[in-house]
Amino acid sequence: MPINYEKLINREIPAVEQCLTKRDTMLYALGVGLGADPIDANQLKFVYEQNLQALPTMAIILGYPGPWHAQADTGITRSHVVHGEQSFRIRRPLPVEGAIIGKTRITGVVDKGRDKGALVMTECEVRDKTTEELICTLTSTMFCRADGGFGGPSGPVKSPHPIPDTPPHQACDLPTLPQAALIYRLSGDYNPLHADPAAAHKAGFKMPILHGRCTFSVAGHAILKTCCGYDPARFKSMEGRFSSPVYPGETIRTEIWQDGPIVSFRATVPARGVTVINNGRAEIA
Repeated sequence: MPINYEKLINREIPAVEQCLTKRDTMLYALGVGLGADPIDANQLKFVYEQNLQALPTMAIILGYPGPWHAQADTGITRSHVVHGEQSFRIRRPLPVEGAIIGKTRITGVVDKGRDKGALVMTECEVRDKTTEELICTLTSTMFCRADGGFGGPSGPVKSPHPIPDTPPHQACDLPTLPQAALIYRLSGDYNPLHADPAAAHKAGFKMPILHGRCTFSVAGHAILKTCCGYDPARFKSMEGRFSSPVYPGETIRTEIWQDGPIVSFRATVPARGVTVINNGRAEIA
């Protein structure tokens, strides 16, 4: 069944109530590689319950609505969906535990053509359940590779953030574990593409790939380390476009250009010579 534009753009995605625990906060940080140096106090504060802090990029798993697009009436082919873009903006310090509510809405559906796929854009507001205060705002774009040509609009599409054509000011290499995707999926994204070799092969990959959100978070770790001195209070927002998958076990290099509070970045896998996140932008205090 092809995508029905009017039905999809008006689809109601149920709100998600999440009871966040300190264990969840630590598991997320472990899944994106924190704690790799067991004597680094800067990393320890994100994976150890004493004086625990939340990684800024943990915003992207809060109030996660799960694979709503996998339902048959969406017209989306789940096996051929990959993460296209991700962003977050932190409105108040992220909690390490507590009850939150995430409300996701579809903000755009773009038909790129029969052989080019479709884009589905969403926005999620995450609020404290008790106070209803806004904690963070998230946006995401899904690239539905098999679902173009349904007769929907061809735009609008946000212009990418430009990357300077000069050498980066800094670069940060962070390795990922071979089992990184198997750990990261325990933070709520159970797409078999990241665990099951058969599902990965069906989608056209040689093996299970790392979650785009995990790749994004590794780049966020690099910015937190390089530009913020591991102080999460300084990290305000981040956005980027996914351009190629990462295989678990690969090292991700984040190249950074800083202009005052604005950080431009891209992430690469040097071993394969590919860019995996492009047009990245972050804001720091």
